[in-house]
Amino acid sequence: MTRYILRRLLAMPFLVLGIVTLAFLLTTVTKGDPLTAIVSDRQMNNPEVVAAAKARWGLDRSLPERYVIYVGNLLTGDMGTSFITRRPVAQDILYRLPATLELVISAMLIGSTIGIALGVLAAYYRNTAIDHAARFFALFGSSLPVFWIGLALLFVFSVKLGVLPGPGRMDARMAAPPELTGFLTLDALLSGNFPVLIDALWHLILPAFVLGWAVAGTISRLVRANMLEVLGREFILTARAKGAGELRVVLRHALRNTLVPTLTVIGYSFAYLLTGAVLTETIFSWPGMGSYAVSAARGLDFPAIIGVTIVGGVVFLITNLLTDIAYVVANPRVRLG
Repeated sequence: MTRYILRRLLAMPFLVLGIVTLAFLLTTVTKGDPLTAIVSDRQMNNPEVVAAAKARWGLDRSLPERYVIYVGNLLTGDMGTSFITRRPVAQDILYRLPATLELVISAMLIGSTIGIALGVLAAYYRNTAIDHAARFFALFGSSLPVFWIGLALLFVFSVKLGVLPGPGRMDARMAAPPELTGFLTLDALLSGNFPVLIDALWHLILPAFVLGWAVAGTISRLVRANMLEVLGREFILTARAKGAGELRVVLRHALRNTLVPTLTVIGYSFAYLLTGAVLTETIFSWPGMGSYAVSAARGLDFPAIIGVTIVGGVVFLITNLLTDIAYVVANPRVRLG
């Protein structure tokens, strides 16, 4: 297992280099002109201003030169400067990444809990009303677009019923707690600001549920299929013959064996949500990586676009590695093999 982890770690820099190269090349084949994000429309007809802007941002160099310079700067942690914010891209990403992580972790907790519970109930009560309701819930969440679900839930629970707050991470009238970790709920808890903590949790419910609903549908279908297979195996019949209660049989024997392949889906889902939370963050005005990527794409902010792509790719690689390790640890047959 140690050799396996070392091989994966040694291969990771080459994979990251491939992601960097692909992201850099994709920005060069777009038809948009990045100068429109740097120079105002009034100055675009001024050759001196355009030439100065190209020299300032290195756009007057050839593509190979720009690539070598970018990779060299990246090795020192420099992702360039954003055309729009005029701040280092790494600084912008570090500022917004905790908000996305907070949302994605909450969504995974909600999605995994609901998905596993629905999958177990659907398998145990196969072909009953409970099974049909669970499968309908899973299909409904997986098939509908995220933006439609988000807007619909916002309209119902925030506008009409008023039981949940609207977009944003917290009430604008509240003072933010000291930024210790970047996680609003954790910072509020560490600083003892419980009103902000409660308000942040209420603001987190809707976007986390919307983002986790699709994951819950995928997990519930997988758990149901695996549970149906496991419940028919001989060791389940043996456990029941020895007098084990149904709750013990389902949770300790059947569910424990079902969760091993589910780990892979949960890991990939986390990486997918982290890089695919664009629509949810846009709808709920969540100041995370998704909204940053949208603003960068709209403004042809190439350094920001490349930076977000690199961070998303690295997170996906790390999550993939951790998922494989967790799978090996949880499954003795794979570990011994």
